[in-house]
Amino acid sequence: MPFARIPRSAKFPSMPAPSHWLVKQEPGKYSWEQFLRDKATVWDGVRNYQARNNLRAMEKGDAVLFYRSVVEPAVVGLCRVTREAYADPSAAEGDWSAVDLAPVETFPQAVALSAVKTVKALSQIALLRQSRLSVMPLSALEFKTLLKLGGLPR
Repeated sequence: MPFARIPRSAKFPSMPAPSHWLVKQEPGKYSWEQFLRDKATVWDGVRNYQARNNLRAMEKGDAVLFYRSVVEPAVVGLCRVTREAYADPSAAEGDWSAVDLAPVETFPQAVALSAVKTVKALSQIALLRQSRLSVMPLSALEFKTLLKLGGLPR
């Protein structure tokens, strides 16, 4: 039975809702460049419960940073959630979720993992603390810091 989507505000009324996220992908599996060509994608195939729950917490319009892992790991672009969590079409079994994303802008300069490790404002970022997590929330400060480092001050 598919999950029933409950708005973040109803699940955690005393907690400010995260509206900034980071997703990780190996460029050999799905690159930022392919994402730009496709103009949209289903973010599916997530098989980690914490990452799945993060997908389920995403809301339409949330900002998402795209992190290229493995080969020259770096944050390379900004995208948006265009469809909230729904049953993952790639899952043969289990209670897994997917969201739809659309690219917004490529970072003028990629933010390498080595640079992330040197910035005090990013010292608690989940990317460093839970390096295998593929979908993670970002604080407003982490998000703004990464945008600035990538050449997209907003």
